[in-house]
Amino acid sequence: MVVIEYVTSDMSLPADMLARMGSDSVAQHVRLAGITSFRHMAEAGLPLQQVRTLARTGQIVRIGRGYYATADLLGLASALPYGKLLLEAAAAALALGPDSVVSHETAAQLHELSLLTTPGPDIVVTRPRGASSNSAQRRGIRLHLAALPESHIGGRLGVPLTTVARTVIDVARATAFRDGVVIADSALKQGLTSKKELRSVLADCQRWRGTRQAAEVVEFADRGGESPLESLARIVFRECGFPPPKLQVEIWDSEFIGRVDFLWEQYKTIVEVDGAAKYDDRNLAMRQFRRDKRLREAGYEVVHFEWREIIGDPAYIIRSMHAAFARGSRHAGIR
Repeated sequence: MVVIEYVTSDMSLPADMLARMGSDSVAQHVRLAGITSFRHMAEAGLPLQQVRTLARTGQIVRIGRGYYATADLLGLASALPYGKLLLEAAAAALALGPDSVVSHETAAQLHELSLLTTPGPDIVVTRPRGASSNSAQRRGIRLHLAALPESHIGGRLGVPLTTVARTVIDVARATAFRDGVVIADSALKQGLTSKKELRSVLADCQRWRGTRQAAEVVEFADRGGESPLESLARIVFRECGFPPPKLQVEIWDSEFIGRVDFLWEQYKTIVEVDGAAKYDDRNLAMRQFRRDKRLREAGYEVVHFEWREIIGDPAYIIRSMHAAFARGSRHAGIR
């Protein structure tokens, strides 16, 4: 098992890096302190020409403005999800000082949470107000100033990150409601946090900007949301005035028919939300057609919505669902 330890800027760091360079093996314990800066190498007495030689020969690799990692460490990170981002995030935290913690969308990516909006190129870092910092502003880093209770700080392979719960709340505070629901659903679905933990973080962030919206996100979030599209669909259903559906319900007749995205049992109506890939695959489309036929034979109305309809055509969704509810109610004998 490889263990990567985060160590803040140590003056012995360049010597430690150089001692490990040229090794043919990957050590069992690789110090993330293997990331260093040009300034630290210069302070340790490493001549500029030697730094250039190490970089030219690939023994150290530039991972950010003025920051380097050993080639072995880069190779190790490259085999991990978001490994390159992990190193860039570590360099950013190192650049801003020992109290800095990777946060918001960058932390979300490193926790492997779903995001509705593709993050920008900047690494997002939070540090407490008044904390010592190597630089107030650095290109490629977006800095937030906020309290960081110890219970809000975790890590990913040794890189200091906000915990999953704090990351969800930060994103929910700083973005649109839809973005917050997508990341919250993702975290709950993966079992990486709970509503209890999210509420606990909210209690620590009272009166912060955006906490009212974040609280609404937490209450609306559901671990049954299996994709960003399903999360968005639930929001649209609410905005259109429909009652909350049941999520991921198994439907049976004499045997199992399938698990459906959304069910309004009182209206005998099922809604499935589909990505375009489902219709690009002929075999998958045919299986869906046969399943829909069985669901209708079992007495259910079945409605499908695509991404473009969920995002851009609420009027069509309202018409389609009202019609399905009316048909389903007649089947169920509801007046």
